[in-house]
Amino acid sequence: MIAIENLTKRFDKRPVLDGLSLTIAPGDRIALIGSNGAGKTTLFRCLLGHYRHEGAIARDGAAPQRRDSLFLSRVAFVPQLPPPLRMPVGELVNFAIRGAGADRVVMDKVAGRLGIDLDAVWRQPFYRLSGGQKQKILVTVALGRPVDLMIFDEPAANLDPGARSAFIDMLAERAEASMLIASHRLEEVAQLVNRVIELDRGRVVLDDSVVDRLKAGDMRRCVVRIREPHLPFARALASWGFAAAAGDTLFSGSIPAAENFRFLGMVSRYGSIVEHLSVDAGGIARQ
Repeated sequence: MIAIENLTKRFDKRPVLDGLSLTIAPGDRIALIGSNGAGKTTLFRCLLGHYRHEGAIARDGAAPQRRDSLFLSRVAFVPQLPPPLRMPVGELVNFAIRGAGADRVVMDKVAGRLGIDLDAVWRQPFYRLSGGQKQKILVTVALGRPVDLMIFDEPAANLDPGARSAFIDMLAERAEASMLIASHRLEEVAQLVNRVIELDRGRVVLDDSVVDRLKAGDMRRCVVRIREPHLPFARALASWGFAAAAGDTLFSGSIPAAENFRFLGMVSRYGSIVEHLSVDAGGIARQ
């Protein structure tokens, strides 16, 4: 667990983080939202030990310290702006393998799902890649190793729609890791998170836990109808235990109330083909 108490960071005497306090429990999947300048990136940098700050950040109960090498070895980070690395892509990949425990086979699979061939860009200097290629490489390195915490700062900003969809799918598959995701598109990460934190002027103004507001074990009946058969969507619904009917265009099943937000986020990605959606929430149908 990470405990942040009275975290304050100033630039030119102006507080970007202003007495911020919160806790991050194992298994938390958090969407961090807020306008530009709210303090999201600065919070990430403080967590990673990049900035000196006032206040305390304790990790796994250990005494607070600026940089914790053991903690950082279990963290994957993708920044909002790719660093201007002059090394070739192959050198970056090998560095991740030697220094961070990344797996080349796993990275090849991740890169393939994102639509980039590592061998094709192996000798190219990282800084000469396009914005989308840089982002795909950084995501590949981040997802190419086992970690306890993933920190992503607008990670899908430079990704094409296909890569963005694959990226969200791969995050959903990493159930073992806690996540902190800063995004201006809450609907994009809705299916991943169980908690939403909003920052404003360096302070927490909203900390909303979906699970806290719902009864454990509460289930909701759901019916989805689509215009025509769509195999990827059918597979996504099948993973939730939905049964298909009417020529694979009508699906029905039950979802845990605590996962309602995540389920609706998944469905929203296929909004263009959905004709009907109803969720029975205690007798109230939402369509």
